[in-house]
Amino acid sequence: QVQLVESGGGLVQAGGSLRLSCAASGIFFSIYDMGWYRQAPGKLRELVATLSSAGSTNYADAMKGRFTISRDNAKNTVYLQMNSLKPEDTAVYYCNARREFLSKIFDYWGQGTQVTVSS
Repeated sequence: QVQLVESGGGLVQAGGSLRLSCAASGIFFSIYDMGWYRQAPGKLRELVATLSSAGSTNYADAMKGRFTISRDNAKNTVYLQMNSLKPEDTAVYYCNARREFLSKIFDYWGQGTQVTVSS
């Protein structure tokens, strides 16, 4: 059974920092592309950052320079370091694991962790 468990969310003041973690189990973690997405109330889920199994990163424009995605394959964990947080970063943050293999897509999501940034 695949599980992605996020942690590290919470309440922080604007300008502060948080580090999210996502621990994966039930998958061969190192061959999966990992990502963070977020969903604010009344809005669609949006990309935050992705980190491929090969080490390539991709960030949404609004997060560039403030957020850093990283992974520790030995711990089956992906991280999201968030600095200079803004009230508009308030959302539920979701971890994603994805892999395409032989025309099949393996796509898993965590339950999410709430991040609230106060002004």
